[in-house]
Amino acid sequence: DVQTFHGCTDVPWNVSPKLILNPMRKTTMNIVDPSKHSQRYQQGWQMLQTIDGEAGENVIDSLQSIAPDLARYIIEFPFGDIYTRPGLDLKSREIATIASLTTLGNAQPQLKVHIHAALNVGCTAQEIVEVVMQMAVYAGFPAALNGISVVKQVFAERDIDLSGE
Repeated sequence: DVQTFHGCTDVPWNVSPKLILNPMRKTTMNIVDPSKHSQRYQQGWQMLQTIDGEAGENVIDSLQSIAPDLARYIIEFPFGDIYTRPGLDLKSREIATIASLTTLGNAQPQLKVHIHAALNVGCTAQEIVEVVMQMAVYAGFPAALNGISVVKQVFAERDIDLSGE
């Protein structure tokens, strides 16, 4: 009953419902039956790390004590099923995500994560600003202003300065 899962070997699934997601961070997650979704989960976890890096891991970590199933769903569905689909590259997917989250107007924490992700996958700072500004036309100025506020926070965290352009 020992299986290999996302780089972890010799994990006896019948002994403990816990799985070490990232041995370096000692992140754990309750899983009902990892054998049903291990490939999907592994693929999603790898994609989450590629796109969001530590910010994505922090989101998953924050859910472990209250909603571990939600963490698993996030890894499996958007990152395991959607982001891995052919047809759009990761940059295009992040541009669409930034536009969507800006339009919602009430998802600033998620917008922040995805602005970081967009930068991680090759979007330029100017492209991100333009996407959020474009949303003023379709979502209104309040949504665009809220989005630009989040952009400004992320750029400050990354020492990105557009004032000289």
